[in-house]
Amino acid sequence: MKLTEKSSPLSVMPRRQALCGAAASIVLFATARAATPFQLVTAAEAALPPGKIPTFEIRGSPTRLPRVMMVSPPPGRGAVYSPLDFKLMFRAFGGAAIDPGSVIVTYIKKPDIDMTARIKPFITASGIDITQAEAPPGLHQFWVELMDTAGRPGARAVAFQVIP
Repeated sequence: MKLTEKSSPLSVMPRRQALCGAAASIVLFATARAATPFQLVTAAEAALPPGKIPTFEIRGSPTRLPRVMMVSPPPGRGAVYSPLDFKLMFRAFGGAAIDPGSVIVTYIKKPDIDMTARIKPFITASGIDITQAEAPPGLHQFWVELMDTAGRPGARAVAFQVIP
């Protein structure tokens, strides 16, 4: 920019700072949106033979047991592409809350693979929320166990199909 008698270097600075601030905001927003995918399941893990899904049955409980509900990929919607959003919602009853430290997530294969340590940063008392989760094509089945703060157990199998 060419300085004239009417403009001084001091009058140019606020505009230059505003432009730099706007450019930095755009770059920050673009980087925040383009999150790197999280490797939920590796190709080697997916290649293992399928395992048997456990069962969870408690009869005659006087109170409602905690629940695990699949939110995303939506159940019954069909196959999805990777990366996908993997979201489970936890629900406790009777004034209790879910104990995030009690959540155990197992990938159902032979042998079973404990995924808990891998996804621990995404586990909260309200559920599991992983955006941009990578999984190879195939059927992916998980067993999720948890307890509420009253010591009541809950568990559920969740699954989704990834297509190429």
